[in-house]
Amino acid sequence: MQTEKSRTTGQDATEHSYDVVVVGSGAAAFAAAVTAADAGLSVLMCESTDRWGGSSAMSGGGLWLPNNPLMQRDGAGDSREEALAYLEETIGDAGPATSRARKEAFVDNIGSFVDLTERLSMRYARGADYPDYYPELPGGKVGRAIEVEPFDIGQIGAWWKSSRGQDGVPAPVKTDDFWLLQRAWSTPGGMIRGAQVVGRLVAMLARRQHQVGMGAALMSSFLHVAQRLGVELWLSAPVEVLLVEDDRVVGVRTRHEGREVTVRATKGVVLGGGGFDHNEAWREEHQGIDGSASSGSKGNLGTAIEAAQQIGAAVDLMEDAWWGGSIPPVGDHGPAFLVSERSVPHSIIVDAAGDRFANESESYVDLGHHMRDHAEEVPGRYWMVTDVRHAVKYMRSYALDPRVTTARTKAGIRHIAPTLGELAGKLGIDAARLEATVERFNGFARTGIDQDFGRGNSVYDRYYGDPLVRPNNNLGTIERGPFTAVEIVAGDLGTKGGVLTDEHARVLREDGSVIEGLYASGNCSASVMGHTYPGPGSTLGPACVFGHIAARHLADGTKE
Repeated sequence: MQTEKSRTTGQDATEHSYDVVVVGSGAAAFAAAVTAADAGLSVLMCESTDRWGGSSAMSGGGLWLPNNPLMQRDGAGDSREEALAYLEETIGDAGPATSRARKEAFVDNIGSFVDLTERLSMRYARGADYPDYYPELPGGKVGRAIEVEPFDIGQIGAWWKSSRGQDGVPAPVKTDDFWLLQRAWSTPGGMIRGAQVVGRLVAMLARRQHQVGMGAALMSSFLHVAQRLGVELWLSAPVEVLLVEDDRVVGVRTRHEGREVTVRATKGVVLGGGGFDHNEAWREEHQGIDGSASSGSKGNLGTAIEAAQQIGAAVDLMEDAWWGGSIPPVGDHGPAFLVSERSVPHSIIVDAAGDRFANESESYVDLGHHMRDHAEEVPGRYWMVTDVRHAVKYMRSYALDPRVTTARTKAGIRHIAPTLGELAGKLGIDAARLEATVERFNGFARTGIDQDFGRGNSVYDRYYGDPLVRPNNNLGTIERGPFTAVEIVAGDLGTKGGVLTDEHARVLREDGSVIEGLYASGNCSASVMGHTYPGPGSTLGPACVFGHIAARHLADGTKE
C-alpha cells in the first residue's frame, strides 16, 4: 500500500497526500474506502462529526441487492433481466439519476461488491422471507435483501465508543427477527423467534462478547475491514472545500486536531456523506418542512453537496426524501419511524377529518408521499388509531420506553380514551365521522378485503401481519377499548436528493460533463431509486454498490 505523506506548510496548516480521500463514514463511504484500499491505494476518510457510521449505523442495516451471490447460492431464482424489469416498473424515468445506464450499473456490480466484501471477511445472511415492496409487479421477488450477521464489537476496540451504532440496536438482533419478534407473545412463530434471540444473547455472554446487529453490525464490520486494510479515519474533520486544478478535483480542505489541513488526493475524491436531513434552511427551501422529524444522523447538513455545488456540480431530486410515517419528536426523544406497527392488525391511520386516505401498510415512501400530498387537500394532523389488542398482542418499538410514552401524552402527541367517541373529542375530530370510518374498516376486516385502499392485498402488506388473524392477517377490527391515538407525521430516513452522478459514480455538471476526480454515492447523491423504494435496503444497497463502483473506476484510472 502506498504510504501517506504529510508536510507542515505553516504554523496552523498541514498538507497531507493520499491516493483517495473519502468524505463521510457511512455505508457508501466505507464501501468506497475498502474497495480502494483493497486495490492497493492509500485512503483517508474524513467524518465531519465526532462519531462515525452516519445514518447507516443507526439503520436496519439491510441491503437490497437483486440477483446477489447469496441468492444464487441458494437457488432463489433471480436474474439480471428480472431485476432490471422490476426497476423499470417501479422507478421508471425520474430524470438522469434514474437512467437505464445507472440501473444497469447497479445491478451489474452487485456481485462484485458482495464477492469483495465477503473475501474481506464480512459475513452476510439473506432476509429470505422479506419481499420486495411491490412483489406483484413484473420482476418482483421475495428475499432480495441481505444483511451482515451480528458482529462482536470487541474486534474494533475503543472505536465502538465513537460509533453512531449506539443510537441503533446495540444487540445481536437481525432485520428478519423483527417481523416475528413483534408478535413474540401472541403467536407460536413469534415465541420461537424470541427464544432464538434469547439463545443468541446467552451464547454471546458465554463467549464474553458484545455482539451488535443491523446497521451497527454493518458499519462495525466495515470499520474492522478498513482497519485491517490500513484505511485512516479522521473524526471531527468536516470537508467544506474541494480543491481544483486544471478542471480536476485534486484534494480537499478540512480541519484535523484543531488545524486547517490540505489533503491532496492523487487518484480522486469520493463524496460518501449523508444528505441534508437536518439543514433546516435547505429543508424549508426544497421541501417546505423543517426536518425535525428526520431519523437521519444529526450530522447530515448537506456540506458535501454544497462543496460540490461550489465547483459546478449539478443536483437533482432535492425535493424528495426517504419518507415514512413517524411519531414526531418530543423533548430529548427523537422521532419514531414506523414500519411494522402500522401494518399489524387493529390499527388505521386517519386524517384531521377522521377519514382514512391511504393503505396504511404500503411502502413507507409511498405512505409519506400520500401524507404530504393529502395534506394539501385536508390540512391538519394525522393519527394512528388502535384498539387495546394492538398494545397487548404486539411488540411496538415506539412504546417500549414508558418515559417516552408519558412525554408524548403530556405533549398531546398521544391520547387514550375508553370509547372512540371520547377519543375523537380529544383529537378534535367529529365523533360520528371517526366512528363511521372505523365501522367501514371493520367490515373490510371481517370480509378480508379492503375495498377502499387494498390494504392486505400485497405479499408485502401481509409480511408484518398476524397469521392468527383471519380472513386477512393484515386487517383486524378496531372495536375493543381503551382506544389509543398517536400523532403521525411525514418523517424520513434521510433526504434522497444530491449531486448528479453517472453510471461510474462520477459527479456531473449541469451540461452533463464530468467533473474529473470527483465521485459520489449515498444520500449526498441523487438516488438511482428516483421517487420510490423498490425493496428493503434500497438506500444502503445502491449506496454500497455505487461507492464500490466509484473506487474501482478511480483505481483503474479509466477515462470514458
